[in-house]
Amino acid sequence: MSVPDADAVERIVWAGKFLTAKTRGRWEYVSRVGGVKAAVIVAIDDGHIVLVDQYRVPLGRRCLELPAGLVGDEDAGEGVAVAAARELEEETGYRAERIVDLGDFYSSPGMVSESFSLVRAEGLTRVSDGGGVDGEGITVHRVKLDAVADYVAARRAEGFGIDVKLLMLLGGGMLG
Repeated sequence: MSVPDADAVERIVWAGKFLTAKTRGRWEYVSRVGGVKAAVIVAIDDGHIVLVDQYRVPLGRRCLELPAGLVGDEDAGEGVAVAAARELEEETGYRAERIVDLGDFYSSPGMVSESFSLVRAEGLTRVSDGGGVDGEGITVHRVKLDAVADYVAARRAEGFGIDVKLLMLLGGGMLG
């Protein structure tokens, strides 16, 4: 079976410091410069999930999310587990004993070539308040697992954007 545009030449339309806009046949999409990817962290602590929110310029509002960060943006040889542990502690103030790789995923494959590695952080210890590095303005939330749906609904009602990755926490509850 022939896939339209699969063999078309990829062209760079615009390149910035962090993103590159490309075309391939009739498709338009963006990718991260240098193949940098993200680590997204599922951090569960004693029946609670650790979430974060921060202002996201593309949305024009705060967004409720799983903790996450770029892999290799500061050190080209950095592995996913090291980046995830670093980002978890920076953003949330939690240190993990173990980082378990859950696989690679794509957030919006019709528009963005970026993938992210989903990891689970285990053996959490609170070592600081978190909040990210200067200027990130991250707020940490520790939410009971059985209250996630109500918590997400309340943040949405307040005008927060909700990251699509939170759907995995809502599970079958979204189906009725």
